[in-house]
Amino acid sequence: MSIIKTMKEKIDQTLRRGWTTGACASAAVKAALEMLWGDEVLTTVSVILPRGEAPIFDLECYKRGSDWVEVGIKKDAGDDPDVTHGCIVNARVSESVSGVIFVGGEGVGKVTKPGLPIGVGEPAINPMPRKMMINLVNEMALKYKKNANIQITISIPGGADLAKKTWNPRLGIKGGLSILGTTGIVKPYSCSAWIASIHRGIDVARAANLKHVAGCTGSTSEATVQKVLGLSDYAMLDMGDFVGGMIKYLKKFPIDRVSIGGGIGKITKLAFGAIDLHSKRSQVDFSKLNSLCVSAGLADVSSANTALEALSIAGPKLATLVAEKALDSLTFMVKNDNIQISVIIVNRSGSVIAKVGI
Repeated sequence: MSIIKTMKEKIDQTLRRGWTTGACASAAVKAALEMLWGDEVLTTVSVILPRGEAPIFDLECYKRGSDWVEVGIKKDAGDDPDVTHGCIVNARVSESVSGVIFVGGEGVGKVTKPGLPIGVGEPAINPMPRKMMINLVNEMALKYKKNANIQITISIPGGADLAKKTWNPRLGIKGGLSILGTTGIVKPYSCSAWIASIHRGIDVARAANLKHVAGCTGSTSEATVQKVLGLSDYAMLDMGDFVGGMIKYLKKFPIDRVSIGGGIGKITKLAFGAIDLHSKRSQVDFSKLNSLCVSAGLADVSSANTALEALSIAGPKLATLVAEKALDSLTFMVKNDNIQISVIIVNRSGSVIAKVGI
């Protein structure tokens, strides 16, 4: 497998990775706590990300009050054309009455509609960044023998304007950006380079005589699909949003079995014909989704703001209907009866909520 490993390493090194707003916020929190409780001035800080990477962040700025410290870190998105590249992610820490409290400051949005992983009225700081910051508060409290009662205020100057270039307003996130990231890493979003890497992944799988490959939309679905199907690392294609690019190449260079995994939102887009699942280039067709529900005798979901909310309204059967519809779409795209296709839908906690074609 040494040749295959070398090929994959070359693919991974093509473009420079960056760091998510969640990773930047977490690093800023750690630095601010070091200065609040350690009473020193830092110029760099390192945090361990969910997959074990430990990047070093430069502190862009800091401010100190009598009972608070605020640190700013500039987001580096690597070679990804991310609208938040170069923005400053600030974290201010101060003592709270009890536990860790999150506050959205300037440029951080507020959730105003259901269907997102954060409740209505909460600052748009996603679960994994929250978990990372809570862990850091506990770690620093233990280090300095303090109570882990901290209020964390995250702000991004100019974030409200940047958010207008995202889907946040449509998702009901008002007033700013979201603090995102499940791995802390931004993978370079060059369409041609990413699709080329998918092609090379297929080449690698074929060279290894693999009979089954899987393309997934993200790290959570990938981990679950790999475990459920018992596939090797070399069978996992870093598909991301480019299901069309992957299927087109597989039509020319087929593999016996192909599985597609992802969350309910992106698989719903696929079900209704989208071949690029990125939020900037495709949206859930709620009219068609509602028609699917009504024709199956499920609840009306025309009021839903997200596919996840539609699922909560219609019930678990909707996930199976979406998976079946996605399987039909993929079968139509492939047009090759010799390729066995399956679809797996995974929820945010990594549990399978639907699987068809297996």
